[in-house]
Amino acid sequence: MNGEQKKKNNSFLIQGAILAAAGIVTRLIGLAYRIPVNNILGDEGQGFYGCAFSIYNIALLLTSYSLPLAVSKLVSARTSKGEHKNAMRIFKGALLFAVAVGALVGLIVFLFADFIAGNIMSLRLSAYALRVLAPCLFVVAVMGVVRGYFQGMGTMVPTAVSQILEQIVNAIVSIVGASYLLEMGKKVAESKNEPSLPFAYGAAGGTLGTLTGAVFGLIFLLILLKLYYPTMKRRIVRDRSPIQEGYREVYTALVLTIAPVILSTAIYNINDTIDQGIFSAIMLTQGHSEKQAAEFLGMFTGKYNTLIHIPLAVANALGSSLIPSLTASVSNGTKQEIRSKISMVIRFAMLVAIPSCMAFFVMPHQILSLLYVGNITIPAKMLRIGAVTVVFYCLSTVTNSILQGLNKMTTPVKHGAISLGIHLIAVVIMLVGLKWEIYSLVVGNIIFSLSMCILNARAIRKVSGYHQELKKTFVIPLGASFIMGVVILIVWNSLAIFAPEKLSTLITIGFAGAAYMVSLLKLGALSPEEILAFPKGRKLLTLFRKLKLVKAEETE
Repeated sequence: MNGEQKKKNNSFLIQGAILAAAGIVTRLIGLAYRIPVNNILGDEGQGFYGCAFSIYNIALLLTSYSLPLAVSKLVSARTSKGEHKNAMRIFKGALLFAVAVGALVGLIVFLFADFIAGNIMSLRLSAYALRVLAPCLFVVAVMGVVRGYFQGMGTMVPTAVSQILEQIVNAIVSIVGASYLLEMGKKVAESKNEPSLPFAYGAAGGTLGTLTGAVFGLIFLLILLKLYYPTMKRRIVRDRSPIQEGYREVYTALVLTIAPVILSTAIYNINDTIDQGIFSAIMLTQGHSEKQAAEFLGMFTGKYNTLIHIPLAVANALGSSLIPSLTASVSNGTKQEIRSKISMVIRFAMLVAIPSCMAFFVMPHQILSLLYVGNITIPAKMLRIGAVTVVFYCLSTVTNSILQGLNKMTTPVKHGAISLGIHLIAVVIMLVGLKWEIYSLVVGNIIFSLSMCILNARAIRKVSGYHQELKKTFVIPLGASFIMGVVILIVWNSLAIFAPEKLSTLITIGFAGAAYMVSLLKLGALSPEEILAFPKGRKLLTLFRKLKLVKAEETE
């Protein structure tokens, strides 16, 4: 690997680490506020909240999920060739698209919230929360384009900071809104004789945070864009590219990029929405009440899914940072660099996913008890059964991004459609035939994500000639995670004899993290060069060498 390639890979890793760190921070903030919101709403209110968000997520992918990725990919491809005028045309074209589509889809969701909640999702009271989320579709669409532009220019900092700001505001307003509107709902429920109405109002209050946070995030990005404008203008003035794209070409490129990304993302998101709709409908036909269905879904979305998606934030961040970088490498035709980036993003995703899986499997009850009140027996069983989903979903997420970065935009769509078909058949069999109730959705997610991993791996090997490295990517993290699991059992069982449960859990988590990191380094998962690529990498390497976790005689 030459010096220039090392520099590019280190830059990619640093940008990925910035976005991954922001993803972890936002997930932790999300976890921090979802816990009190969940405890305020209870499982029934959380069911309405989760149902509204599942619909919102489907609408969101039409207006913004695809835009940061598509804009970053198209802008990166042009700026890597010095075509700054064309990059600006992409930005302006995407912005107009976001405004139009965001406003249209937001209006549809607002006007048809009752029909969607009652007839499609079989949880009619979730319409209150859905209406609050509708305006957010417009705001997030515009914000997605601005984030994508900055990412395409090679910096993840604006996206990272805006995500953290958005989530902080979201957290504060969600807690206050859920609490206030829950109390308001109690008063309204008395006059309407609707016992579930307070929870529906509370769910709507919780969603107020999403809208307010998005508005603050957008304002921050627009301020940055204004400050960055002189630099943009200078680059455009210096641009002497012979080919200037017209807006017809810009929109053609956008549609051809956005459409497969939308379809690919849609399959991932519609998976949960269809699951919840099928689950509610079948539960009602089997004699369960809407309240019972809402409570089961509240456990699934509010407890199980919240925890499962924390490590997924890292995979999403790494995938987002990879696509512009990989697209530039594809444009320059450097196969070795392409394979190096593929290997790096998969490996670092697994370094987080595998120990997370082990922790969820070994101590699900303790983790949930630390965070939530109410029924945790069923969510703990979900978490233990579905722990392996973390690995499969992380792997399928980053391999989707790899294929998109390799310009195989439709491949994840095909794989998603196949996996979704297999998944839906399995879920219906488990719900109707086996009567596994909410556990059917947990097992169904395992089947879906595993299918995606297998299909994507085959496609990547065929397209790039990349052969998966096993030792550092899977074997060493698995070995370190096994050691961590043993430490968890020893420490927890020792402390539980005399210490309070929550204190024992916190101490155990601390020992587990230390055991995993020490095992990982002693087993040789990270080279000194890779440690140096992290932010503050030199200080980390010095510390690790002092602790004799990395061989001192190895050169940088």
